[in-house]
Amino acid sequence: MTWHASLQLDYTLESERSVARYLHQGPLRILQSLYPEGDAVCHNVLVHPPSGLVGGDTLDMQVTVGAGAHGLVTTPGATRFYRSDAGLAKQQVHARVESGARLEWLPLEAIAYNGCDGLNRAVFDLAPGAEMMTWDITALGLPAADLPFAQGTFRQHMEIPGVWLERGTISATDTRLMNSPLGLAGQRCMATLVFAAGSAIAAERADRALACARDLTEASSLRLTAGATLPHKQIIVLRVLSPVTEPAMQLLRQVWAAWRHEMWGLPGHVPRLWNL
Repeated sequence: MTWHASLQLDYTLESERSVARYLHQGPLRILQSLYPEGDAVCHNVLVHPPSGLVGGDTLDMQVTVGAGAHGLVTTPGATRFYRSDAGLAKQQVHARVESGARLEWLPLEAIAYNGCDGLNRAVFDLAPGAEMMTWDITALGLPAADLPFAQGTFRQHMEIPGVWLERGTISATDTRLMNSPLGLAGQRCMATLVFAAGSAIAAERADRALACARDLTEASSLRLTAGATLPHKQIIVLRVLSPVTEPAMQLLRQVWAAWRHEMWGLPGHVPRLWNL
């Protein structure tokens, strides 16, 4: 049996309150909306009760954020791509963020188990004046449990149409990619944090965001395997390599909180779920 689940999540601004409504099919849903920082920002937890994907499974999420609304979405745990015997397992999100709206798409890590055949795809359409933050964290195997990613394939796709396209295929048997100094250099967690805008980011704002990220990176134990860049006038990117997930996640959370304060004038309110 394979799981096919879909979710349509829509944020709208109603009487100065960001409101979330959703429709779902299959085991994929949103929990109660929370407002830990007031009505302007709606926090939601995305839940997939089976907690993992095998060959043939598909999770399909469609998100819209209406003008002026602000939605923050996270997950209660990692997405697990298990060994696949029945073809590709897919997780995909397509979000549309309207003018003046903000989206924070912050799922916990995706774990590529040994023998998986997985695709993690994210596409974000940003209208002029829209802004968002998202991250992608991929753990290859479970090195701390002595369960390496020795066989299998994991595919990644992150896109902001017309602005940014990044995609790649990680094959566990590609030793040059997995272990070469020009590849992952033996690291087994890859993490990317993105601040993106539907219009050019003012140079002064971009410089402040880069300075925040670089200061935090320099103070981190991952300073030799992390870096922040401005590859496009609408994109700021922090990249991290680490041996396991936890130090990469810690750095991403610190930079996310700093960018939230610097770019939006908001505190780095950590979703309660992250503290459990």
